[in-house]
Amino acid sequence: MVEIKARSELDDSHLNQAMNYLEAYQMKIGLLINFGANSLQFKRVHNNKLM
Repeated sequence: MVEIKARSELDDSHLNQAMNYLEAYQMKIGLLINFGANSLQFKRVHNNKLM
């Protein structure tokens, strides 16, 4: 799962949303990418319920 954002800053609500998508679609790993900051930001997100 890839979640793409264009925000000046990522906060916990964006991370929580990505984790909810992983749980809803029963996927193990996702990537949260933000193109809106001065430099590219990314976070790898894990669904601990499937591991």
